[in-house]
Amino acid sequence: MRRVLTAIGALLALSTPAAAHRGHEALTVVEIDAATGAVTVTHRAAAHDVEPALSVIAPNAQQSLDDPDAVKALEAYGARAFRLWDADGKPVALVHRRTNLAGDDVELVYAGQMPKAATRAVTVDSDLLEDAHADEENLVNVRRAGVTKSAEFYLGQGPQKLVFEK
Repeated sequence: MRRVLTAIGALLALSTPAAAHRGHEALTVVEIDAATGAVTVTHRAAAHDVEPALSVIAPNAQQSLDDPDAVKALEAYGARAFRLWDADGKPVALVHRRTNLAGDDVELVYAGQMPKAATRAVTVDSDLLEDAHADEENLVNVRRAGVTKSAEFYLGQGPQKLVFEK
């Protein structure tokens, strides 16, 4: 009986790390200044999800956030894999502003501008890390004038429109 309990304990110990990380996810926060049309987009993901994806994002670089070439490729990728359109259906150009790497946290920040009159609705599309992880889930929170709207994206899902009342 003691051997059976020891074997069960060993199996449970082996399965714990796999159970702790069942999927891959990223969070994007879009902040729109309704008075000026200024846009800030912040992508957040875990380094343990990003680094394996670097083999797809930066195939000629090391698969590590310690490699400056891999980080540059990741920054360019973040601007391509996330798209934003204003209320008139015009794409919002996003320019990389900074990257923060701290522990297991990866944060990519972009800035853009849209016409003030076109901030009442936006269309978003997020494919972040979907080309590397088939189970990737992306949550996008869009904040405008104190109101937050959310959209969830999964592999193969298309753009979603978010409309603000005021």
